[in-house]
Amino acid sequence: MSAPDCPLTGDALLVAVTDAMVELHERYHHRVPVTAKTLLLGGDLLACVLGGVYTDVEKTMIELQRKTIVQETRSAFQDAMQHKFIAAVEDLSGRDVLAFISNHHVGPDVEIELFMLKPEAGAGAPV
Repeated sequence: MSAPDCPLTGDALLVAVTDAMVELHERYHHRVPVTAKTLLLGGDLLACVLGGVYTDVEKTMIELQRKTIVQETRSAFQDAMQHKFIAAVEDLSGRDVLAFISNHHVGPDVEIELFMLKPEAGAGAPV
């Protein structure tokens, strides 16, 4: 995941963030999400939605009614690794990340990575 020569915007940014999140997921969970898409909402909120994220071990734990363990482990991992996710978005966008929120859901199998970006110069304060 190399940084672009200049900050990306528009569709190029959305594709690059999606690719970065998929790459991080594959690196640390050893599988590519089944689906992945990033949206920019209101100019300052990047939302990357990944589907089909659970490993076979996690799926088995969920089937055995141990979804709490899966959720706690995923949450602890995201908390410990948030600096990597934030750095990827900051490198690609050229903007500071003010807040990072990561969460996942069982049934449907989905994970969401939210990045609240610092407003661009002259754009006003965040919500």
